[in-house]
Amino acid sequence: MRLKDKIAIVTGGARGIGYAIAKLFSEEGATVIIWDVLEDGHSAAEKIREAGGKAQFHKVDVTSMEEVQAKSQAIHDEFGKIDILINNAGITRDRTLHKMSPEEWQQVLDVNLTGVFNCTQTVSKYMRQAGYGKIVSAASNVALRGNFGQTNYAATKAGIVAMTKTWALELGKYGINVNCIAPGFTETDMTNKIPAHQVEYLQTQIPLQRIAKPIEIAYGYLFLSSDESSFVHGICLTIDGGVSR
Repeated sequence: MRLKDKIAIVTGGARGIGYAIAKLFSEEGATVIIWDVLEDGHSAAEKIREAGGKAQFHKVDVTSMEEVQAKSQAIHDEFGKIDILINNAGITRDRTLHKMSPEEWQQVLDVNLTGVFNCTQTVSKYMRQAGYGKIVSAASNVALRGNFGQTNYAATKAGIVAMTKTWALELGKYGINVNCIAPGFTETDMTNKIPAHQVEYLQTQIPLQRIAKPIEIAYGYLFLSSDESSFVHGICLTIDGGVSR
């Protein structure tokens, strides 16, 4: 029970890696609050409760500072604290440079970058008051090496790495650990849409010769959110099967 009695917000927790994080955190004793724009968040929270965990779902658009502030205040009012923030919400709008529309560029920046800023700026204020907090944001290994057709996505994930290192400098003195995780190719609803032959090729580029399961990424979030990582600060933990070795 490494997160016993902790209050954890997991953005984008309705599906995929986010749901794996929420489920694992609940199993480790945390009360999990799932923030998502997807109605699937209701069933995600219900499944966690049915398994004996504590979970709530709040429909939150992380691009709206007003929504983020209101929901954060409500959580703090109910529980008296917010211990953990997992900035997992993200989208893709893949297109090569000369085919990418201004809308596709901006949509990804709004969710993946501004959304992380909104949540971190708001929630970290409560953590500062408490003198304790764990903030872990979702970067990507494409932030470190780029990826064909992902100018917008790679830019936001590189931005998260830079924001993490900046916030580590600013928030460390308040007892807040700030880190990020750079997953590689992981089995999610998004990747399940990729043609089988492309998946087979991508697996050959991974030293472990397979793609990750969401739970394998979630364990990284668990470590960085637990007190076991009390002196781990300002890092980007890459979990990609050796691609970024």
